[in-house]
Amino acid sequence: MQLDASFYALVGMLIFFGGLIYLKVPGLVGKALDDRAEKISSELSEARRLREEAQQLLAEYQRKRKEAEKEAESIVAAAEHEAKALAEDAKQKTEDYVVRRTALAEQKIAQAETQALLDVKSSAVDIAIAATESILTAKLTGKTADDYFDKSISEVKARLN
Repeated sequence: MQLDASFYALVGMLIFFGGLIYLKVPGLVGKALDDRAEKISSELSEARRLREEAQQLLAEYQRKRKEAEKEAESIVAAAEHEAKALAEDAKQKTEDYVVRRTALAEQKIAQAETQALLDVKSSAVDIAIAATESILTAKLTGKTADDYFDKSISEVKARLN
């Protein structure tokens, strides 16, 4: 009986598979594959959770960005409104200042004119009195001078009272 190499290959293969089954290699391989599948499944779950969390963060940041843009717009609008109000206020204050300064200048001019008129009148009165005095002194003497003097004194008393 001649045994063929195929027979030995078959026997070797059966012994090999028998040894694998005896050592529980298929269970270990199955367990390893199950563990690997479970690890991949948990990593996928973690990836989904992280993705959802990232999407939530993105949505929150977009909402915050929109709120910040609205707040910035309101700040800019408030600043523009305040700038306009300040400009109008400054313009009004400048106009009021010019009006006050003009009125003050006009008042000073009027006072200067009044003072100049008073000075001219005072000078004219002084000149008239001096001229009258010199004329009267030259022309009036004696009794006529005394009569004019008494008459002038009574007129001054009447005007003072």
